[in-house]
Amino acid sequence: MTDEPTPGTPQPGTPQTDVDAPAPDQARRRFFRDFAGELLHTAATVAGAASVLQRSSIAAASALLDPEGTAQALAAAETGSGGVALPAGFRTSFRFDSDTQLLVVDQRRIPEALVEYEVRSAGHAAYAIRHRVVEGGPACAQVAAIGLALSAHGVRESSPAVLRATLKAAASAVKVSRPPLRSVTWAVDRVMDRFEDLVANGADGVAVAIALRHEADRIVAESTVDNGRIAEMAAAALPGTDDRPLRVLTHGTSGALSGGQFGTALGALQALHHGGRSLHVWVAESRPLLTGSRVTAWELAQAGVPHTVVIDAAAGYLIANGEVDAVIVAADRIAANGDVVAAIGTYPLAALASRHEVPFLVCAALSALDAAAPTGSAVTLETRPERELVAPNLRPAPATMPLATAVSNPAFDITPTDLIGTLITEEGALGSPRGAALIAATEARARRWAEADATSGGDVFGVAAEVA
Repeated sequence: MTDEPTPGTPQPGTPQTDVDAPAPDQARRRFFRDFAGELLHTAATVAGAASVLQRSSIAAASALLDPEGTAQALAAAETGSGGVALPAGFRTSFRFDSDTQLLVVDQRRIPEALVEYEVRSAGHAAYAIRHRVVEGGPACAQVAAIGLALSAHGVRESSPAVLRATLKAAASAVKVSRPPLRSVTWAVDRVMDRFEDLVANGADGVAVAIALRHEADRIVAESTVDNGRIAEMAAAALPGTDDRPLRVLTHGTSGALSGGQFGTALGALQALHHGGRSLHVWVAESRPLLTGSRVTAWELAQAGVPHTVVIDAAAGYLIANGEVDAVIVAADRIAANGDVVAAIGTYPLAALASRHEVPFLVCAALSALDAAAPTGSAVTLETRPERELVAPNLRPAPATMPLATAVSNPAFDITPTDLIGTLITEEGALGSPRGAALIAATEARARRWAEADATSGGDVFGVAAEVA
């Protein structure tokens, strides 16, 4: 496996010595197991569903929470009540194989194979994000935070100068891995702010490593809760269709593989399906890497949601001919005025939906808010390597254009806020003016978590800080 780890960090596949392996953190493992139960009970209320995710989904979600029991749980979940077979293979985007190794589903290989990429440092996390092993702002942010914590663990016995230099360099590498993913910057800044607080208070390397791991764990847990709230609110915001199926068009990826544990836009559709509502999903193939037809369609198949893949250019035909009741997508960055940066092809969908008066919904966590960008035009977008367009999916492909043809491969576009019918965050659907609504939503999120901390004595997820 090709990799680009940061200097001084263990490489994937390199055996760890006993001295490098931390003592098992029973409190954290217990937290994740308990949190899994609480989370799944909460998720079951989404859109009035008795069960949002099928049993195989729930068992697979516990891969992050209880790696040792995952294989047995999945085997037991393959058959539902009454002997009805359930789809197998639903996965969260990552799981812990040990306290020093995160295994991330390689989304480049889906649906051909379900394989995992090893993350043992921030260097590995940066590689996974940059090369699209992991997709989706929320999932990338969580992997980034965990990667930083793992790097801190790797140099925990080093001098303060080495510790600082290592983490500063690691944070920089992760932040530039895919700059438009605002949630990654948010997560890295949050971990590094925690680091600076610890150093200012005299914490040593061991205490720093423990605290940063807890901060990363908390980012994962908060994201899971917030994504579930987004899915719930998005499901409620989709239009009614009387007695016929709801027909929804989606673009890009926004399921559990992109969200970490729960999806956002796609999570809403899965919630509706498992809540008993009849729907059909049009899946835009999302070129050039076909993330829609490969990943989104695969996740919908695992969840048993009826769907049809269409070429990107067919979206206008479907919308114009009344075949789409709503369009729902995710976003990777929100400007201060409510413009959004999202997967390339989102803007024309918004324009088409507006032209034909079809509801257009965008789902994004508030961690994607870039308050420093007044509008979307202030955001520097990303142009991806030519090879993704010429020969995608990591394999030789038939020639699609003459040799030496000039190629441009932009990965994101900007959708103006006035084309977005509904912008949904974990604090609800935002009204107008969106700038003020985003500020209010950010403040509401901070209050919600502060109140949860106050109620729990500062230990909202059941993980007591172990910092000396």
